Amino acid sequence: MDSADYSYSVKSISSGYNEQDPRDWIAALKTTIGKLKKKNKSAISRLNAIGIAGHMHGATLLDKNGEILHPCILWNDTRSYIQASALDQDTNLRSITGNIVFPGFTAPKLLWIQQNKPELFGKVAKVLLPASYLGYYLTGDFFMDMSDAAGTSWLDVGNRCWSDYALDSSNMRSDQMPDLLEGSQIASSVSNFIADELGIPSGVSVVAGAGDNAAAACGVGIMREGQGFVSIGTSGVLLTARDVYTPLAQSAVHTFCHAIPKTWYQMGVILSATDSLNWLSNVTGKSPIELSAGLNRKINGPSPEKFYPYLSGERTPLNDAHIRGGFVGLSTNSNQTKLTQAVMEGVAFALRDCMEVLKKAGPCPDQLLAIGGGSRSRFWLETIATTLNTTIACPIDGEYGAAMGAARLAILGKTGEPIKNILSQPTISETIEPRSDLTDLYCEAFTTYKNAPFHLKSIQ
Repeated sequence: MDSADYSYSVKSISSGYNEQDPRDWIAALKTTIGKLKKKNKSAISRLNAIGIAGHMHGATLLDKNGEILHPCILWNDTRSYIQASALDQDTNLRSITGNIVFPGFTAPKLLWIQQNKPELFGKVAKVLLPASYLGYYLTGDFFMDMSDAAGTSWLDVGNRCWSDYALDSSNMRSDQMPDLLEGSQIASSVSNFIADELGIPSGVSVVAGAGDNAAAACGVGIMREGQGFVSIGTSGVLLTARDVYTPLAQSAVHTFCHAIPKTWYQMGVILSATDSLNWLSNVTGKSPIELSAGLNRKINGPSPEKFYPYLSGERTPLNDAHIRGGFVGLSTNSNQTKLTQAVMEGVAFALRDCMEVLKKAGPCPDQLLAIGGGSRSRFWLETIATTLNTTIACPIDGEYGAAMGAARLAILGKTGEPIKNILSQPTISETIEPRSDLTDLYCEAFTTYKNAPFHLKSIQ
């Protein structure tokens, strides 16, 4: 299987303000297709369907001519915390959307724009998320899948439709929303002009696709109750599939539509997972690989140094845009290796925090698949397995993330194959069991970690 990628940056204007230019996504698309053509031109010539995945919640604003009005305000942008809090006071919104109104969600972003940039707000004809903007670029049509729409605070998540009540709460209208589709539904086809521009065949079908986490779940076959994954990417995600809609908004658990009809998923989200290690990398001038080099392959107990990974605020379970991270327990014996261990453990403890509230919403899996860049670290996975007291399964090397899930949704849409035939789980190369000799120690360390946010709030 051939693959290609392209990196682009996030523009951080100030603390809590994070944006991207949607034109960068188009440049990335063009570059990666160009790379794929060089690798396997014949495969591109046989292309007949495209699936799309993108990071959720981002507000991409278009005018009446379909032109970009403003850089996309991203999922980890927390400028609209006041507007989110105001919206969240409406208990009807929680019951309709199944979720707290987080500052990173789309609805409070538009309310912030209305209150701070009213001239811009008046020009907004369509609001798209990143995946649906790529769909618009490819086809000229406005559409969004259910899993992505569930993170806007405008969707009736149980009934899988736009809610007029929720839209009206943030002074939006249904005509400003794209059409809703299930993830494997064919939305349209690539326009002839764009097909020529990209050098792909005409008439290629485009399916609605999915938000990144739902797409990642499709990529590793997480579709049914009792299945779940832990993703150690820029953010950290603990996700479990649900056969029924069982929201628990007050816990800050996210309850979203899955990319497959009549299914949902729930997840706990931390905003800084590998982002925490990347931060330490930038501070020390050492790459993440260099930072990890001093760690043993196997864990030998919690570090006396503790790290709280709230570099961009936190979602589950704190729902706090302002809380910030930090180290405690530093001494003259603290060194680069110990700080690296503390960062990895801090992420693991934050994921344990997520698991504690997920258990209140429904059963958690006995085994979690590990995905994301951080899953390449055996030390990190053993730390997480022992902290969560849950077996971690490692897929064989390969791409099992959102891109694979989007491709699988495209296959489903184009072929009509049964879901179980396409959304299979990967072969497992290794399972990592919790260290039974250390689980009590990590449980004690988590208890200490758990008490810290109250102190961090008092000094922020």
